[in-house]
Formats: sequence, structure tokens, C-alpha cells
Amino acid sequence: MECGGEPPAVDHDKWRLYEAYNELHGLAQEFDTPFDAPAVLVVGHQTDGKSALVEALMGFQFNHVGGGTKTRRPITLHMKYDPDCEAPICHLVSDDDPTVAHQKSLHEIQAFIEAENLRLESESSQFSAKEITIRVEYKYCPNLTIIDTPGLIAPAPGGKNRVLQGQARAVESLVRAKMQHKEFIILCLEDCSDWSNATTRRVVMQIDPELSRTVIVSTKLDTKIPQFARSSDVEVFLLPPSCALDGIILGDSPFFTSVPSGRVGSGHDSVYKTNDEFKEAIALREKEDVTLLEEKLCRPLAEKEKVRIGVSKLRTFLEELLQKRYMDSVPLIISLLDKEYRSTTRKLNEIDQELSNLDEVTLKEKGRAFHDLFLTKLSLLLKGTVVAPPDKFGETLQDERINGGAFVGTNGHQFPQKLIPNAGMRLYGGAQYHRAMAEFRFVVGGVKCPPITREEIVNACGVEDIHDGANYSRTACVIAVAKARDTFEPYLHQLGSRLLHILKRLLPISVYLLQKDGEYLSGHQVFLNRVSSAFNNFAESTEKACREKCMEDLVSTTRYVSWSLHNKNRSGLRHFLDSFCGSDQPIMGGNLGSGGLSQDSTFRSLSNERQDNKPRPDVKLSQLASGVDSSSCIQGTEARLVDLLDCTLWNRRLAPSSERIVHALVQQIFHGIREYFLASAELKFNCFLLMPVVDKLPVLLREDLESAFESELDTVFDITNLVHSLSQRKRDAEVELRRIKKLKEKFRVVHQQLILQQSKPDIKTGESDTK
Repeated sequence: MECGGEPPAVDHDKWRLYEAYNELHGLAQEFDTPFDAPAVLVVGHQTDGKSALVEALMGFQFNHVGGGTKTRRPITLHMKYDPDCEAPICHLVSDDDPTVAHQKSLHEIQAFIEAENLRLESESSQFSAKEITIRVEYKYCPNLTIIDTPGLIAPAPGGKNRVLQGQARAVESLVRAKMQHKEFIILCLEDCSDWSNATTRRVVMQIDPELSRTVIVSTKLDTKIPQFARSSDVEVFLLPPSCALDGIILGDSPFFTSVPSGRVGSGHDSVYKTNDEFKEAIALREKEDVTLLEEKLCRPLAEKEKVRIGVSKLRTFLEELLQKRYMDSVPLIISLLDKEYRSTTRKLNEIDQELSNLDEVTLKEKGRAFHDLFLTKLSLLLKGTVVAPPDKFGETLQDERINGGAFVGTNGHQFPQKLIPNAGMRLYGGAQYHRAMAEFRFVVGGVKCPPITREEIVNACGVEDIHDGANYSRTACVIAVAKARDTFEPYLHQLGSRLLHILKRLLPISVYLLQKDGEYLSGHQVFLNRVSSAFNNFAESTEKACREKCMEDLVSTTRYVSWSLHNKNRSGLRHFLDSFCGSDQPIMGGNLGSGGLSQDSTFRSLSNERQDNKPRPDVKLSQLASGVDSSSCIQGTEARLVDLLDCTLWNRRLAPSSERIVHALVQQIFHGIREYFLASAELKFNCFLLMPVVDKLPVLLREDLESAFESELDTVFDITNLVHSLSQRKRDAEVELRRIKKLKEKFRVVHQQLILQQSKPDIKTGESDTK
């Protein structure tokens, strides 16, 4: 179709085809239905002449063009050839209601686009993926659907250009998303005279690496021709080698276009008074480009070269290509419309069924059934299942620590993840609960008694109410229970927080399983929110009650020291005291193991504190208890007891032996508390947090449900709003169904006409096209 002359006749069947596809594109946009309507997607950098080329293809000016970013929303143009339209008739589709289109003048459309650009320019996002949709009918308009996208930006590097770099990423992301549509033909604009510079192709080839659905256009040809000094350069530019384009492009080679500058209007800065003058200038520019190229080449252009020069040649190629895509896609579109019609019909029947089931008895039955199914899914998750995808619902130990809290000691350190079984696996439900308990055992079981200072020992001695001697056993108890309480209480709160997080995660996973099995109560959001709230409240209150029980145990075991509990038994305590009979190696405060004092400690150290020159043989305390009949042994022991009392009871000076005894006792008591706390906490959380989910939650949920059914059924199901919502959904579905049915009939008629055309005998040969 030449820009300056009358277009060739287009038969009525093709009009129907284009009209049907335009409606199909609108239906896909409005209802988000999976219809792939072919269209031309224009992609290029800023100042590549992208919007100007779109205007030249249409035959009239309407857009906001110029330097910088002038397109901030994609513009979809449904162009339809109409021989009776002497001037363009444009309809702007409403942003609020896509079914409504308002007729606008070209000036009004241009003003709307400029206003949208200014609005987005002042916003933080700067760009929007929502399309501006314009329907155009015109006698010089090709039958095309063209989508003009925002121009790609190539910002300079450096920190001062961060804003522009952010805009560049936003535009590229928007354009890439549009190019993902496989049915779109990509019109890739390159403003360069050397094909090795792949500016726009770099982005396009990330989506279409072989350029199999891409048409390459070199814009601003009139400015490039004077740059070539030799005819050989022009030859390579017009017909680049296949290796230079990195793919097999549509049309086999690039197209070359020139669009004369200047706007249409009546102002003093307007170059053209009418769109007819603009079309004539395009046609004249095309002829001049051919003439200049022939002068540079010193030969006339071949026919295969001429069909690549000019806007009119590009428009004819795109129209024929799109028409072929339309015709090839008709059978598939009919099949898709049939499928969508059945789907919408089924959706409409489901809505009708829901509306008919809004009586009191049915709603109660639905609520009770959902209650039972929900509890079944909870039980399944605790017992173990693989139905829910781990990549969506599972958590690694690192994720769990971030979302549910970590076990952190008083020193601020966390237990290394690699030492915890299954740390890298994405778990949920019972498996995740078990891993959290295992980590708790690892962490708390490895806790050592915090360091003990001499000042703490002296302060803990105090003064008795009947004598001023030092009671180091009491001192050890005071220190041990204080340090145990400070050490283990944070772990108790951390365990509660972690397990509560794991239990609360069961809710969304259960909902997923219900949806997967078609057992979810869609549309009853108020009821579902009530069930969710009841479950979360139960989990929180149960965790709090369980933690308080554990806290009572910790308080009791750190308030009163029972040697049979804290040191296990009397023989253990005696064995601990016997450990003083080894060699007299010093003990470093705070570095003792759980076994108490070293076997190298001796009573000799007690004597050496008073008499360094009188070594005596070692005698164990157990020998005193066994009644050994040896006078020398008894005398030596009695002397040592006097020394021991002198050093530990009558003497306020904190001797090394006294310090060692306190250290050893504190270690022994602390580790006894740790073992009891660990076993008690694990048992209580299993009994009073995990088990209530199994045996108490069903009863409480059912009671809450029945109570709500009796007193506030309308509130539980929000019947009034539900009826309104379902009625609106029904109206939308009915509208969609009518539009699909209408479209389906249109495409069936087009399909039948195409079959008839193919079966008609050829006038020249007398044979049908199908042979």
C-alpha cells in the first residue's frame, strides 16, 4: 500500500478476520484469558525514531515524539483499513472499563498521551506496563495491531547516574516482559551504520536468541547514506552477511526507512498542514533514498533490494506477514475459544450452585465438612507427607532461624548449622518440628557453666545468722542456681518462639492441600478468616501455657538444690569429693569439665597452705567412711580435717583449695540442672504443645464453630456480601461467555470462508487450490 495513493482493495472476509482478532486481543487483555493474538511489538532505544516510524506506518501523526523519553506506557494500536474513512476515526479505550471506548480526535489522543507521560514522569515508578489502547479506522491504514513500547535507555556508568540506571532497568524489564509473548512479531529498530553494533538486538536476543520472530529495521536511512564513502560499504550495509546479524531474521535481511521530520498542525512550528502532506513527504523521502543509494552504488537497485527500502515496503511486508499468521492461527483460536467457552460455562454453573446453597443448613454442613478436612490435613502434615512442594513451603534451618528465631546463648553465638542433621533440607510439618527439637538438644546439651570470678564467690559467702564462718557449699549453690537461671531461661523462650512458628506454618500449607484436592471453601473468606484466627489463637495460647509450665520447672530446680537430683545420688557426690585425693595441680576458674575437680587434687594442697615442710601420705575420704582400723591413718586424717576446716570454715581468706571446691560444686550443680531442664523442656513441649494440636484443637474448633452457628451465622459467612460478590461474578461470567460465543461464531465464519477460498478453482489453470 503506497503512502500517497489509493490502497488496494481488501475483501470483506479479511475485514471480518481483522475485526475478530482485534476483539480477541481486547478480550485477552480484559479477562486475562490465554488467547495469543498476533501483533507487531516495536522495540528500540530512545531517539531511534520508534514512535515516528509507528506514525509513518499508520499514515497520520498522533503521538508524543521528540528527544528523551516520550513513551512511558505501551501504546496498542488496533489499525483497521476502511476505504470509506477519509479521515482517521480513533477510539480511546477506557482505562477503568476496557469494554468502553470513547471517540477522540487526534489532538485529544495526543494530549492524553502527553498528560500520561507527564503524570508518570512525576511518579517514583516513572513507567507503567498498562497499555494505552487505541482503535483506528482509516482508508490509508494497514490492517495491523502494533504495540509501541517505551524506548530503551543506555545510561552512562557511575554513581551520579544511578537514577537513570534505575529507569533503564525498569524499561528493559517492561520491554522484556512484552517480548515474552510468543505470538508477537518483534520489530527491532537499530539506528546504526555498522551491523556489528547490536544495541537493540542485544536486548531482543535475550528473548529471541535466533531472531526467528524478529524483523530488523535500520531507521534514519537519509542520515546514513551521506556517511558512506565507498560503494562497497553501501553493499555490506544493504545486504549484511548472516554472521553479522547472529540469526535468521524474518524477511531474510533488514528493512531501511526514513521518516521526514516535522509535525502536522496549524502552528508556526508545524511543517505539514495536513496528514496528506505528511504522507506525500514520506513517499517523496522514499524515492529520494532510492535515488541516493543508486548514486552511491553507481548502479540501479535490484528489485529484491527495492522491496527493503521505505516505510511502504515495510508496511506491506508486516501486513502480509500478520495476515498469514492470522490465517494460520484461526483453527487453533477456534479450539481455544471452545475450551474457554466450556471453562466459563462451568464457572458460571459453579456460581449458580453456590448461590443456591446459601441456605442455613447447607452453610452449616459446609462449615463442619471444612473443619474435618482441615484437621485431616493438619494431622497429615504432622505425621509426614510429600504432597506439598518443599521448594514452595519448606524451610532450611537458615530460613527457620531467620523467620522463627535462633537459639542464641549468653555469649551471642549460634550453634554451627553443619552439625545439625538435615540443616540444608527444606522441611515443614512434623519433620521441621523434630529438627528444631534436635537443635535444641544439641545447643542446650553442650552449654558449659559460665566463668566464676573470685568476687562472685566472696559475695556469695555473706554472713550466716548464727556464726561468721564461710559456708562454701551454700556459696556454690547460690552461684550455680543464679547462673543456671540466667543461662537456660532465654533458651526456653527461644524454643517456644521457634515451635510456634513451625505450628503456624501448618495453616497455609493445609490451605494449599485443600485447594489442591478441591476441598477449599472459595468465596467464604470471612469464615476462613475465623478458622485461621481460631487456629492461630489456639497455637499462641497453648505455647504460652506450655512455656509457663516449663518455667515453673526451671524456677523450682534453680530455687532449691537437692543433692540427689542435682548430683544424681550420694555415691556420685562421694566420688566427687574423692577426686580431691589426686595430685595438687591448680584449677583454672571457669574451665572445669562436667566431671568436677581433677583427680590430681590432693589434701596435700590443704596442708601445704599451712605447713609447706610437712608432707603427709594421701588418704581418701572414702577410707574414713569405710572404718579402716589404722591409727596412723586416723591421726593423719584428723590432722587433715583440721586443716580443711581451718581453710574452708574458719578462714575468710579465699584459699586456692576453697576456690577449687566452690568451682567443682558449682560445675556439678549446674550440669545437674542442665540435664533436668533439657529433659523436662522437651517432654513438656511434646506433651503440652504438640499433643494438644492432635487431641484438643479439634474439640475447641468445633465448639467455636457451633457457638458461632447458633448466634451469628450471617456474620460467620457474611451472607449479604457473599450474595453481592457471587452476583457480580455471575454477571462478569455471563458477559465473558457472550463475548466468547460471539467471537467463536466470527472465527467459525472466517474459517469457513478461508476453506471455500482454498477450494475454488484457479482461473488460469482451472484447478482448485487444494490440489
